[in-house]
Formats: sequence, structure tokens, C-alpha cells
Amino acid sequence: MPPISPDAVLTRLTLPVQGMSCASCVGRVERALAALPGAADVSVNLATGRASLELPELTPPSRAVAAIREAGYDVPEVVTAVSVAGMSCASCIGRVERALLALPGATSASVNLATGRAELHHAAGAVTLGDVEEAVRRAGYEPHRIEAAQTASPEERQEREEAALRRDLILAAVLSSPVVVLDMGGHLLPSFHHAVTGALGAGYAWLQALLATLVLAGPGRRFFRIGVPNLLRGHPDMNALVALGAGAAYLFSLVSTAAPSRLPEGSAHLYFEASVLIVTLILLGRTLEARARGRAGAAIARLIDLSPKTAWLVEGASEREVAASDLRIGDRVRVRPGERVPADGTIAAGSSFVDESMITGEPVPVEKGRGARVVGGTLNTTGSFDLTVDRTGADTALARIVRMVEEAQGGKLPIQALVDRVTLWFVPAVITIAVLTFLAWIVLGPAPALGHALVAAISVLIIACPCAMGLATPVSIMVGTGRAAERGVLFRQGAALQALRDARVIALDKTGTLTEGHPRLTDLVTAPGFERENVLALAGAVEARSEHPVARAITTAAREAGALPEAEAFEAVPGHGASARIERRPVALGNRRYMERLGIATGALASEATRLAGEGKTPIFAAIDGRLAALVAVADPIKPEAREALEALRARGLTVAMLTGDARATAEAVARTLGITEVEAEVLPEGKVAALRRLRSAHGPVAFVGDGINDAPALAEADIGVAIGTGTDIAVESADVVLMSGKLGGLVEAVALSRATLANIRQNLFWAFAYNAALIPVAAGLLAAFGGPQLSPVLAAGAMALSSVFVVGNALRLRRAGADA
Repeated sequence: MPPISPDAVLTRLTLPVQGMSCASCVGRVERALAALPGAADVSVNLATGRASLELPELTPPSRAVAAIREAGYDVPEVVTAVSVAGMSCASCIGRVERALLALPGATSASVNLATGRAELHHAAGAVTLGDVEEAVRRAGYEPHRIEAAQTASPEERQEREEAALRRDLILAAVLSSPVVVLDMGGHLLPSFHHAVTGALGAGYAWLQALLATLVLAGPGRRFFRIGVPNLLRGHPDMNALVALGAGAAYLFSLVSTAAPSRLPEGSAHLYFEASVLIVTLILLGRTLEARARGRAGAAIARLIDLSPKTAWLVEGASEREVAASDLRIGDRVRVRPGERVPADGTIAAGSSFVDESMITGEPVPVEKGRGARVVGGTLNTTGSFDLTVDRTGADTALARIVRMVEEAQGGKLPIQALVDRVTLWFVPAVITIAVLTFLAWIVLGPAPALGHALVAAISVLIIACPCAMGLATPVSIMVGTGRAAERGVLFRQGAALQALRDARVIALDKTGTLTEGHPRLTDLVTAPGFERENVLALAGAVEARSEHPVARAITTAAREAGALPEAEAFEAVPGHGASARIERRPVALGNRRYMERLGIATGALASEATRLAGEGKTPIFAAIDGRLAALVAVADPIKPEAREALEALRARGLTVAMLTGDARATAEAVARTLGITEVEAEVLPEGKVAALRRLRSAHGPVAFVGDGINDAPALAEADIGVAIGTGTDIAVESADVVLMSGKLGGLVEAVALSRATLANIRQNLFWAFAYNAALIPVAAGLLAAFGGPQLSPVLAAGAMALSSVFVVGNALRLRRAGADA
């Protein structure tokens, strides 16, 4: 293969990996992938069982699959098949095959001209049926679905893995029970031991040997199949530790049974019960862990399940049921009460209340009418409406949310780098300690020393398995980001959790973030001799000709109060106001300078204008027939939950600042209302970037919250960018965290969840490292050296399994985390 150019275009590849069981496995797979030519941004997640990396376009994804398999692990492979129309010769076959092989995760492709069938072999989860169809279309042919060609979902694979573990656990428990009864019963009840040995004679040991062989060759084979090859390659993992521990206990017991004379006098003991219980207890731990990991990833499964499988397609006067995946942009779909919306779109007819809690986390249904946007997966509660589809497949909001959550769950936090460095050398170090422990007992232990040495070495190997270390961070990220998604908070990447936790300043945009973003008429004070309704109608008629946001607010209020008369001779004076003739009466609206220009005195309402301006409102004078008629005030109302949310942030020790391009008087009025002391007003987008840098130098890491296009530079500059989900796509794409509900309560949720998740990770890491550090010396026989008990390999296996279950169970507590939990 030619050398990779440094300017080569990189593509992201994500692959499922089977066989990983601890942090050393993660390191091994990462090193194998990082060694690929041009590979970049390699990340392997133990909890999700997925590897992610960037590869140059010229490097086939099959190289990554081969690298993972060479490292001793497996990438499950599935076949996706489609029927292809339009092929006529061998060159057609080559074109389709090349298009399919260009898909990420593809390993081989086969196209049959006679049957018109194309099959793609690819890593499970890396390619969807839609991706295959699109590749065929790009090649110039038309794909048709084959119903039998289905691939297993990640949830199905998880269920199969759990079922296989449960099956092996039951078999191991059934076969191990007689061994445990024969051995333990003899230790606890000497009369039982005498009765059994008297009845079975030499068969007592051989029966245990037979059952232990069945356990290790059957349910325990998984540890030897993966662990031994990795050990021979010089890359031992957790499976290697279990294989060494259980295998050593088994082989020693087998020698004690078949050729006891070959062992030092008095050292021929049976440890079959240790070998089988090591396997059984570790399978128990893995089964519990798999079940818990399935629950940890339940958030994505629930999101995916929200997408309906069918839709009612409207064609003229009739409708028919079609697969939701077959919908195309522009299709008209009917949604009945109680049904979920099949795709993103705009309501073309009808109205209803739609439950958008799956997107926003808000439980109250939202009223939707003609022209309103609805999101696929949301629930239509009452009423019926027709929807014009404008987004399908991977472009829908639900698909984007699932993708964001998956990316966040598969990401690594900076704190994980420490874990990776430690676990890289941990397993080899454990094996070294086990060997030294064995030699120390042989040299220094009481006679017969061989049995004590073997027990101590096996205990070290088993108790030090680094499963808990590898799970400590990713499982917490999985649960934390999943919980956040359920609460309407999307972390676009896992590292955003740590960045938000580390933030010391929360800087917020004003318009659309702290305020509603839609100016409204708030006050109308009339001069003597004028009626409110008449003034509002005439003012609304003038402003109906203007596109200014303030004008639209006045017009909207006037239309809500009644019909508007026609305006003639409209004239707008930029920066001042506007005028028109309505029913032959001259009407003008504008600021004080405009009134003075028209020769109209404003002194009668000047004090009111000053008061309203001090409240952050925009005062506008209205004149009718050349006389001052009223003072109109327009303001962008503060969001009702803003004060409570900012108080909650300050209570968590955060500094709150406001950055806005609005006038300083308006900005300071809003800041006074919300208790914000740090205000940067009248700043352009680049000014917000400079303000963020000043805040960072004064206080520390800064989080910025915004919703508009002009907020994109600030969102990118901040240590952590938080976008209001109801804002522009550009703002959302520039942010690290998205508040889907648009409410600032979601910001408090995000901060609370980030802190809870990082605290949970610290707890897990402390448990995993402290547990191993404390128990390795105990397993090595430190207590026995001072007259205390020696740790049994069986207890070591149980303790190791408990460690992993504890870590996963602790992470699952995050499912109840939140600002109000």
C-alpha cells in the first residue's frame, strides 16, 4: 500500500468489538488500531463494546477489522442484502461492488448478475440497510429491499450475550455444586468426608477431576480461548488472569490426583473447588454486569423505540399504510390521536396537542396548528393532522439525538487517560507479583510450602482482574448521558461532561436565552382625550407596513384586539419612526427625536417614558392628528424560569454573566431583574469572544449559553458551549451541550448531571484502584505472614466479581440524578 499523505481525507469508522473484558483489553485494541497507517483519534469503550477511529479514505475498513482480530478479539460480522435493478454486464457488478466496499466497516461484497442480488459483509452496526441502498443509488442503480435481509440490533446482540452468559453460568453452577459439596462438606464435617471417601475411595478425587474438567472445558472455555492466545502473544488480559488462576488450580489438583508422588511430601492437595468456583463466580459477575450494562444503555433503546414503524401516507382522497422508512421528503402523512409522528415535518392541515417530552423533557403537551413544526417520534395526544415530511432517516431530529447520545456514550473523558496509562502495565505487573508471591512462599513459607505458594499466587491473579477499572468511567458516561437525554439535555460528546463540571463562569446571551426572543407590547399609556382601543388600532395599522421587530410586536397586539384599518402614504424614517394616513387622519409613531422633528411636544408623557426605559422596555410615542396621543412600550419578556435557574446556578458556586448586543440601558435593566452583576452590553459577535476571554482570565473556565447565529463564535470559543435547542441549527452544531426544551432549567439539569457523573466516576475509580491496591497484598499472604488467615482463591474470585458489580451498580444510581433528584 502506498504511503499515507499527511493531507489525506479522514473518515470516521465505528466498529463493535467482542471479547473485551477489562481495561487492558481496551488498551490492546487501541494500540492495534493506532498502529494502522494514518489512523487518528482512536477510542475504544469497554462499556459500549465499540471502537472508533479515523482512517484515510484509501485505507480499507477491513484493515481495522483485521487489526482487531489479530489483537485477539472479534468484530461480529453480518450480511446485508438488497436486490439491484438495472445491471446488465460484468462491469455493472464491479461498479456496485466497489460502491459497497467503500462503506465504512465493509469487509467483502458479492453481486450476482443472474439473481440481481447484492450482499455486503460488514461489521455489525457499522452499516445500515439505508446506507447500502444509498451506495447502490450512487453507483447508478436502483435498490429494492429483501425482507429477509435483516441485521441484529445492538439491543438484540446485548440480549444474546446476556443469554449466553446466563446459560454458561447455570451449567457451571450445576457442575460445580457436587465439587463444592464434596470438598467443603469434608472440611466442615469430618464424618461426611470419611463416609464419602469410604464409599468412593480413589473415585472421590477422580469425580471432582471429571466435573472440574467439564466446567473448564465447557462454561470456562471462553476464558482459555481468549486468554491463552493473548498470553502467548505477550499481551495478557483479564481472561489470561482467570485462565492462569483456574488452570493452575486445576492442573495442580490433577497432578495431586494422578501422580501425588511427584509432588513434595505433604503438599498434594485438591483445589478443584477453587478452579470451578473461580469460573462460576466470575461468570456470575459478568452476567450481572451484562444485565446492568443493558440497563445502562436503555436510554438509547427507549429513544429508538419511539420511532414508529409505519405511517399513513395520504394520496389524493385516499390513504394507505406504508413503512415509515419508505417516506420521502414532500410526502403527506396523516397522524391520528394516540399515534406517534413518523417523521419530521410541518403541519399542513388540522391541529392537535403534541407531547414532546421525548425531545424537551417537558411533560405538558404543546398546541400545534397549521404551519407548526413537529418532530418524528413525538406523541399526538388529541386531534388529527396532516403532516408534510421534510426530514427522513438519519436527518430527523430523533436520529440526530440518538447519534449525539451514542457519540457521547462512546467518548472518553480526559480523566480516562490516567486509567489507560495505569492499566497498560497493570496486568503484566499482576502476573509479576503473582510469580514473586509464589517464589516468596516457596522460599520463606512453612512446609509444605508448595500448597501455600499456589493458593497465594492464584489469589493474586484472580483478585487483581482489572474489570472494575475499565468499567469505572464508560459505564458512568453511558448512564449519565442517557439520563441527561431523558431530561432534555444532550451532551454531544462525553468530554463535555467534564468540561461543564469544571466551568466556573456561566455566560449567557440575552435575546432568546434569558428572554423569550419575541418582543411583545407590554404597556400602552394614553394621553387625555384618547381611547386605548382606537390608538392601538391606528398604531397597528401604521406598523403593519414595517418589518422592524418592534413594529411587528405592536401590529400583533393590535390584530389580537380587532381588525386593522388600511394605511395610506406610509413613510418610514430609519432610526426615528414611521407615519401614514389612516381614514384621512395623520398618524405617527417613533422616538422622542421623531416627535420633535414633527413639532409634537412629548413632555406630558416624558416621565412615563423614562420609567419604562429604566425597566428595560423600548418606549414609542404615538401622535394622531398632530397631537401626542399615547406612549407605547415594547419589550422582550424575560423567561419565567430565568430568575430561579440563575439563582440555582449561583447557589452551586458559579459566577453568572450576561453578554448581549443590545443597548446598555436595556441590558442593565434585565440584569437588575435577574440579579446579574457582570454585564457586557453593545458587543458584536467578535466582542463576545473577547468578553469570554476576559471572564476566563478573571474567574477560570467559561461556559457560554446562546441560541442565535451570532452566538456561534462565542459557543466555539467557550470552554464549553451550551445551545438552546429551540435556536438556530448553526448554534446547535457549534455547541457541546444542547438544551432541547429551550428552558434555562435544562442548564441547571446539565450542570447537576455533569457534577453527579464526574463524582460517580471518581467514586468508581477510587473503589477500583483502592480495592486492588488493598487486596493484592492480602491475596499474596500478608495477613498469613503475621499469623492471620490466608485468602482463598474462591473468596478472591467472589471479591473480584463483586468489584465489577459494585462499579456498575454505583453508575446506575445516576439514573435518578438531576437538579431535582
